Amino acid sequence: MRVHDRIEALKSKHAALESAIQTEASRPLPDVDQISQLKRQKLKIRDEMSSIDSLLRH
Repeated sequence: MRVHDRIEALKSKHAALESAIQTEASRPLPDVDQISQLKRQKLKIRDEMSSIDSLLRH
């Protein structure tokens, strides 16, 4: 997989996780454990995107 394709896939996953977080948070009784898990996944993706960006800049 090309680097550009990987970044685009990560951006897509990041956006999907944000949507899932918003959906869960807007429920009458949101599952805070589920939200925390989604946020951790989102953070890992952001960290991977940052790592790739850092490697490309050097």
